[in-house]
Amino acid sequence: MSARHGEQTLEDPELQCCGHDRGPVTVTMGATVPTGFEHCAAEEVREKLGAEAKISKDRGRIYFQMSSDSLPLVHQLRSVDNLFVVVKEYVDYQFKDSKEETLKDLQDLASKLPWTNPLEVWKLNNVLKKRRWRRRGANVSRPNPSSDGAKEGTQEGAADTETQSLEAEPEQPGRVEEDYEDNQGQQDKGSAETGAEGTPGVLKFRVTCNRAGDKHSFTSNEAARDFGGAVQEFFQWKADMTKFDVEVLLNIHNNEVVIGVALTEESLHRRNISHFGPTTLRSTLAYGMLRLCKPQVSDVIIDPMCGTGAIPLEGALEWKHSYYLAGDNNDQAVNRTVNNVAHIHRKRQEKGCGPWGLPIDTVQWNLCRLPLKTASVDIIITDMPFGKRMGSKKRNWDLYPSCLREMARVCRPGTGKAVLLTQDKKCFAKALSRMGGLWRKSHTVWVNIGGLHAGVYLLKRVASAFGETPEDTDERRDPRGAETAGEEKEEN
Repeated sequence: MSARHGEQTLEDPELQCCGHDRGPVTVTMGATVPTGFEHCAAEEVREKLGAEAKISKDRGRIYFQMSSDSLPLVHQLRSVDNLFVVVKEYVDYQFKDSKEETLKDLQDLASKLPWTNPLEVWKLNNVLKKRRWRRRGANVSRPNPSSDGAKEGTQEGAADTETQSLEAEPEQPGRVEEDYEDNQGQQDKGSAETGAEGTPGVLKFRVTCNRAGDKHSFTSNEAARDFGGAVQEFFQWKADMTKFDVEVLLNIHNNEVVIGVALTEESLHRRNISHFGPTTLRSTLAYGMLRLCKPQVSDVIIDPMCGTGAIPLEGALEWKHSYYLAGDNNDQAVNRTVNNVAHIHRKRQEKGCGPWGLPIDTVQWNLCRLPLKTASVDIIITDMPFGKRMGSKKRNWDLYPSCLREMARVCRPGTGKAVLLTQDKKCFAKALSRMGGLWRKSHTVWVNIGGLHAGVYLLKRVASAFGETPEDTDERRDPRGAETAGEEKEEN
């Protein structure tokens, strides 16, 4: 396999010393993805890796087979939040009736699993991570992992499942930014620490159980505790809840059981953002929204409520031959976007990607009076204010129709598209019905954002020119909510 710039292959001495001189191994990879965008993630895997991905019954996960020499390419997937290598999958695991018998079965399972190839991939993954951090240098700051590892939606007071770097890198000073993880509904999480004493050089580990379903006789904490004890006895590893080297995953969804080894210690969805707002849209969700509209060469794409610039940044990195315009009416949001673009530009220069910047411009504007020519934009993609955590749904009743009307004015009739994310479904449906002469709803993807059931709407601009329908001849207003929409946006 030929090496790209900055990539490793199995010919590298470091990889051979990890046991890969015997050649690549084939394993099953698992990936967590934004709920609702599993099919988009499967398409990306097919396009970039040539592998067919299976979508799990447990929403937000996909599985695919790959050779270990493709591991660097797997880390370049834009749609995945976390990666893990599958040790064993049980499609229809038969749990015993009593809790004691079930937990005993989980204990017995640890010594019967095929650990060899997954742990070889885990070793290879560690070498790749060390090589990446050496290239980045010691002065590159990282977001505080404590804000990224938090999980929501625990049922039974399960232990914190925060993860830390395998490299034991010291935390960088600075503020901790808020982030909202997917709440998977009826799901609880637990981690096991057995407290056994280890010896120098022995690996540290923990077991994290993610359980969904109401017909289990045990809790996730109990499953993690008993399975973790058996893993410790089998490998003679030392248990450590925070400074662990290996994280073993026990994923249980009704009768589906998947045992895996984690390859990412923090989610990949924060890869583009260095300057965060009150809330920040996940880069993986932004990627899924962009895939829905299929950007083409020379397309003009705008985000009229850009927040921190997550959508145009993701677009400029993946669809490089389109032009992106990020705007917001809040000066702080505009500054954050400018800083995030500059941060990515510096990272690209460090990697030797050339002196050229990204095809993004940033503007401060009123989203209901955009300083753009009529019919000048190909795609509009944005995260609209939810009116839930911040702002109010009352303001959305005036804001949404005005936004849709102004978007229709600047969007090209017949070919233009809009991809809009909102949780205020009732208000959006009413606004869209009022703009029926300008927009047609083509597709809806239902997503879970921090426990909120939201929709990503793909709209097509009808062929009628702006000014020819009753909807666009109404007096265009600047509603009270428009002036503060930049700060009141509801992002992930």
